[in-house]
Amino acid sequence: MSATRNIRPTTYVFTDDGLVPNNPLPMLAYRRAIEMGSSSPEETIEKLFGGNGWGAMWRNGIYDFLHYHATVHEVLGVARGRARVQFGGNHGAAIDIAAGDAVILPAGTGHQCLTASDDFVVVGAYPPGPTMQVTRPAPENHKAALRTIPEVPLPGADPLFGAGGALVELWRRNY
Repeated sequence: MSATRNIRPTTYVFTDDGLVPNNPLPMLAYRRAIEMGSSSPEETIEKLFGGNGWGAMWRNGIYDFLHYHATVHEVLGVARGRARVQFGGNHGAAIDIAAGDAVILPAGTGHQCLTASDDFVVVGAYPPGPTMQVTRPAPENHKAALRTIPEVPLPGADPLFGAGGALVELWRRNY
């Protein structure tokens, strides 16, 4: 179980659209970053994320409705299959993700599964801190999120590459 070394993520910055707050920190998309050499890719991803201090994990798909998390950052590791996911809300970007990919969403980043293969499975995880809350776009939620998101602490490690990972470098530079 490991992440491929020397891989740099593609970064995306989504602007606040009035309903989905997003975050000035970049969303990081790692392509084919997780080596899936075992018969249980879900366990491979869980060990990788857990080894880098990201816990409170779950296995499932991605909700098919637009939502965000205003109290915590999130990583999504694709264990099986593929999907097209809208990130950043209606004015963001639809991105294809597949087994071995990982996407790190800073707090407030909108996401919604548009289509997925029947075998699509994601492992999600969060850095230490507050619990995850699912928030749907609405004016009152947006107003509350604008107060909450700046208070979410930066993680101490990238969930794939630890303290030396791109998240640490890129998010600290943009903080």
